[in-house]
Amino acid sequence: MEPPQLQPGTLWPAILRQTEHALRRGALRPIETTQTLIEEDGIPFLVRQVSSLASKEQSRQADKTTVRDRRAFNPFLPYDPDLFVADVSDTHVALLNKFNVIDHHLLIVTRSFRPQEALLDLADFAALSACMAEFDGLAFYNGGAQAGASQPHKHLQIVPLPLGEAGLPLPIEPVLASARMEGAIGTMPGLTFRHALAQMKPASAASLHTAHTMLDCYGALLEATGLRAIKMNGELHHSAPYNLLVTRRWMLFVPRSSECAEGISVNALGFAGSLFVRDAVQMQVIRELGPMNLLQRVAVPLAIGQ
Repeated sequence: MEPPQLQPGTLWPAILRQTEHALRRGALRPIETTQTLIEEDGIPFLVRQVSSLASKEQSRQADKTTVRDRRAFNPFLPYDPDLFVADVSDTHVALLNKFNVIDHHLLIVTRSFRPQEALLDLADFAALSACMAEFDGLAFYNGGAQAGASQPHKHLQIVPLPLGEAGLPLPIEPVLASARMEGAIGTMPGLTFRHALAQMKPASAASLHTAHTMLDCYGALLEATGLRAIKMNGELHHSAPYNLLVTRRWMLFVPRSSECAEGISVNALGFAGSLFVRDAVQMQVIRELGPMNLLQRVAVPLAIGQ
């Protein structure tokens, strides 16, 4: 018997309902933060800092398990039923992010184990498009540990827009307006590291055609940034770590050189203009270094002449 498919109009109510349930059961453990705007190059970077009480609780929890134990544990096989939101397709389920910084943070997880380093495929984009048709959000993918992935089991993520409490839906929007397109692929002068942008026509509903369009854009972005497919253990992987950001209107692809700079971890949300720090010391580092310099240090430098 095939698993049920996501029915239109049901995902957002299911997210709200399951969030209340998971909070009551203690399965959902939101990380309390304070928000600060740090503007640089016309981008109002949103920096979230873990509150002092939340930081102490995280330290206590971290002491209970070793790094090796955390790496060996797969929270998606089996997943916690209290975090289950919906069956998306025969290949993917939707789960709440247990330690969420942003409310209603959703994970789109493969039912069976697939490595996070594997290339995204049509099934991934079919599941993603089904979820993105349900509410206005920012989807993202951390392609490998050096790109900020904390779990080795393949999963995409979506957070609702706007990202912050006020202002633009996405801090990166001022830079998007300056994109220089050459055919279907473009770059943004304001981003001084390797990247590529693809613009898409908003889809009115999820469809296989939409998934194919997203897959084609993804392939073009891989090629434009110099990444390629390599075969490992009988499966296609990407040749280098990267971050992918997806909205209903565009995709942004950023190859990565390292997972962190100055001790500050950066995942895909960083390239949307949203950063996360553990304490006041890291916040001060960002103020002094500048958010854009932080992103440059974890991304791949532009080639000479670009």
